[in-house]
Order: sequence, then C-alpha cells, then structure tokens
Amino acid sequence: MREAIHNLEASKIREVANAGLGRDDVLAFWFGESDEVTPEVIRQAAIDSLQRGETFYAHNLGLPELRQAIAGYTSKLHPKVDASRIAVTSGGVSALMLAVQALVDAGDEVVAVTPVWPNLTAQPAILGAVVRTVSLVPADGQWTLDLAALRKAVTPKTKLLIVNAPNNPTGWTMTREEQQAVLDHCRETGTWILADEVYERLYFESTPNGCAPSFLDISRPDDRLVVTHSFSKSFLMTGWRLGWLVLPPALLEGIGKLIEFNTSCASVFTQRAAVAAIEHTAEITPRVVAHLKQCRDTLVPLLETLPGVQVAPAKGGMYAFFRLEGFGDSLDLAKRLVVEAGLGLAPGNAFAPEAQGWLRWCFASKDPQRLVQGVERLKAWLSRQ
Repeated sequence: MREAIHNLEASKIREVANAGLGRDDVLAFWFGESDEVTPEVIRQAAIDSLQRGETFYAHNLGLPELRQAIAGYTSKLHPKVDASRIAVTSGGVSALMLAVQALVDAGDEVVAVTPVWPNLTAQPAILGAVVRTVSLVPADGQWTLDLAALRKAVTPKTKLLIVNAPNNPTGWTMTREEQQAVLDHCRETGTWILADEVYERLYFESTPNGCAPSFLDISRPDDRLVVTHSFSKSFLMTGWRLGWLVLPPALLEGIGKLIEFNTSCASVFTQRAAVAAIEHTAEITPRVVAHLKQCRDTLVPLLETLPGVQVAPAKGGMYAFFRLEGFGDSLDLAKRLVVEAGLGLAPGNAFAPEAQGWLRWCFASKDPQRLVQGVERLKAWLSRQ
C-alpha cells in the first residue's frame, strides 16, 4: 500500500458514530445531513426515470439537459455561466477529488483554510501533495480569517488554495472583500483556487440573491478557479450522490476523462431527479433555509446558557460549532457524550488540530424539539462533571 494511504487518518466522526452503534436511545447529530427525506417531487422524477428503463450509461459530463439546467440555475444567482463550464459528478466529494486530480501533482504545495471537513485536506495528501494549512481564528465562538497570514502562506510555489465557505464546521463565511483580496493575490502568484461552495444557499444573512458571497460573482471564466457544488444540502439529497463543477472551459475535456476513469458517469435516474430539483427550487430551497434558521435559532441560544460554552450563531451552513471549557481531547469527549449522555456530536479535532476542545452539532433536524432534548441531555451531563 502507498505510504500516503497508509498514513491517512480514519474518520473521527465515524469513530464516534461507531460508539453509538446498536443504541436507539442516542440523539445523533454527528453527520452533516438533515433527517428530513428528499422531497417527493424529486423522488418521483427518479421513479419515473426508472420506470422508463433509463438504467444505462450517460455522457461523462452529465446529461445535456441537466448541465443546461445547472447553468441556468447558477446564472440566476451569479453572473452568467455557460453549460460548457459545467461537469456533473457523482457527489460533491467526487467533484472535489476530480478537481484535485486535475490540478495537483505529487510534491506540489497545497494550502487549505482550516478547520475544514477532513476530506478537503486528505484528498491532495492522497495524491502526494504537501499540504499546509492556515487556521481561522476563534474569538468568542466566532471564527474569522487572518487574511495577512493567508497571503503570506500562498506564494508562487503554491499550486492550489482550498477554501470552504460557508465553512464546515465553523459556519465562517468569506466576505466579498476577502474573496476579492484572495482572488487578486492568487492571480499574482498563479495559484489555483478550489472553492467548495456547497453551503452557499444555506445562508442566513440578507443578500440580493439569497446566497453567501461566491467567487463566481467576481471572477472571469478563464480565472484559475474551480467551484464545487452538491445537490445534497440545499435539496435534501445527501444519499443521491450528485454534484457538479464550475470550471474554466479549458479544463472541461480533461475533467471528462477523469470522470471516465473514476466513475464513468452519474446515473441517469439521479440526474433526472436533479433536473426536477432545479425546476422546483423555489418550492424547496427557501423552505429548507427557513427551517434551518429556525433550528439554528433554537439551538444556539440554549447552548449559550450552559456554563463554559463558547458559541456564536453561524452565518451559513447547518452547524453549531462550540467549545466546552475544561475538557481536553474532543474525540474522547464526543465518545463520552455518546455513552454517558446519549448525545452524538462530531469532535472538533476531526476538522483540524486547532479545533481541539470544540464540538460540531448538526442542527438540521426535522423536529427542532430534538435539539431542545439534546441540550437538556448535555446540561444534565455537565451537571454531573
């Protein structure tokens, strides 16, 4: 086995979840997904496709009608994006991996803004890249970007900068000014930007397009910029494994080759479901966002009342990221909470060493009362410590 694979850390989130296997009394908030089922109109489109016998291979880059639909969807939110810049992928994870495979050679330097979902730093490491990190800085539970530190870290030697905003797990969101500064700097250094913007619609601040700031708003089609998206979060489609890339036109042919060698294509019936999702966006996504805001505004004030908790409302995403003072290893803490409190949270050090002592709570709950029950369990557990 390659050393890079041997050295990969197993998922600490899965390790916590495994501690709760077989227990139906655990309130689980460890994974980044809602417990609400995919809307019926999306499921029905997939059923209809299967009934028509659409069980064969598709184009590597996706069904033309889906690529066109994604281009139209994106162009309503941002400056016009042509379908020739869209590649459909078998999930957002696949989109990220394809982008890294297309851009990074063994030995290349990659810089990532952390804390971040661990796949984003593991993927370049799998390819033999040298991964360096620039940490967000916490203050009173809110994480912010040290722009000077990022500029210093990204040099002409840096092949790729990876940024996830709105961020999993912290909820940090880049400002337009920060994006412009980063884009300008990367233009000077010749560095590619991989922007993971899968949470852009899950944004709770008021904006003209209802989205978090995007690099697509300020970039040119030929910029060294790849943006990844997913149907998972905004359309409640985590298990469908469907995402997409927005690319410079020059990358499209190469990405098509990589899709062939990775997954061949996304299944036709899931792509039909995605077309339906886009057609019914106005019915689905605003409701999802409004419900998530209700969940956030239910959970965070309750956490703020607990002794020793540092937390701030996330501007985007579906997570409350909070610190419990007086506790050490996050993984050990998360496991104890499963066993002793029946509460399943993700450990902060799954996302970066600097997040040691923090916990991530996914508040995407169909029933907000589950969040209240979870806080009650945490409060009771803390009173016994």
